[in-house]
Amino acid sequence: MLIGRTLGTYLAAKFFKVILAVFLTVFILVYTLDFVELMRRAGETPGASSVVMARLALFRTPSVAELVLPFAVLFGSIATLLQLSRKLELVIARSAGLSAWQFLQPALLIAVLIGVFSVTVYNPGSAMLKQKASEIEARVFAKSLLIGGKDLWLRQKSVDGQAVIRAEGIIENTTTLTSVSIFTFDDKGGFQERIEADEAQLREGYWDLKNVRVLSAYDEPQTYDEYLIASTLEASQVRQSFTSPDSVPFWELPSVINRTITAGLDATRYEIHYQSLLARPLLLIAMVFVAASVSLRFFRFGGVAKMVLGGIIAGFVLYVLQQIMEDLGAAGFVRPIIAAWFPAVVGTLLGILAVLYQEDG
Repeated sequence: MLIGRTLGTYLAAKFFKVILAVFLTVFILVYTLDFVELMRRAGETPGASSVVMARLALFRTPSVAELVLPFAVLFGSIATLLQLSRKLELVIARSAGLSAWQFLQPALLIAVLIGVFSVTVYNPGSAMLKQKASEIEARVFAKSLLIGGKDLWLRQKSVDGQAVIRAEGIIENTTTLTSVSIFTFDDKGGFQERIEADEAQLREGYWDLKNVRVLSAYDEPQTYDEYLIASTLEASQVRQSFTSPDSVPFWELPSVINRTITAGLDATRYEIHYQSLLARPLLLIAMVFVAASVSLRFFRFGGVAKMVLGGIIAGFVLYVLQQIMEDLGAAGFVRPIIAAWFPAVVGTLLGILAVLYQEDG
């Protein structure tokens, strides 16, 4: 049974205002801390004025604040329900014959709308701002941002045959690879040579290698200051293949996944991020149910503080579970769709079970 329009609008407005207030509070806190840290890093760096650092912090904050959105929904829902209970509005609603499922309908609707908005509008904006922040940071601090930490792999086909490329890192927002090893094969898959270079930059139709050593099974090792290898890869393929998933807007993720697979790379981390964004509305619904399971107790019964603490712990456990599943998915132990949706589904089902126990138990 649906809740009345007037009461539903009233409750929805309350939930939205409190959730928004919690999110903005976290946003301002993150921005302030990041700005202070950037000013500390800036020191006497030329061009690193307070205005530039304030702008850089503003560009970096949305992507960080996006991570705490589920907790904003959790804390906002808990605060709203406790406020309604303290003012006896929940008591009046129950005395009028409304069940918990009815007065939770506005909160669930707000959670879905926030989830859809955050995925389709907020996420693309925060991703683009993060890319601009990386460009400003590299320019102001006069250094290249190197993405590394584990070997990066590419596979290509060209007029010279097939090649497998391994690099220790890539300079962000460029097509320049560092510490490169290239294994070339003929059209039948037979090994031809191994090429080692300090640096490889993709240009139109070829790789430009610097400080090269060529090892072949048939000739003596050769060294070259510069060495060229034909390539059919595009610059956008290489750049996007090594881009952090949270720097890619939601609407571009499907094409990035396809390009990454075409380049011969593992697209699992992009697939997990894409599925996680799709599952976000359900995750926010789970947070509402967790909040309801610990906030529906009347104040006169006591024990509210312990239940609220339990809800906060449950929210963090759900977040940890999400991180664990994403790591398992990235490692290939579970499929990306399972890794992304499992925490949201489990959290929702457990939240519904807890509310059922309190309401009808």
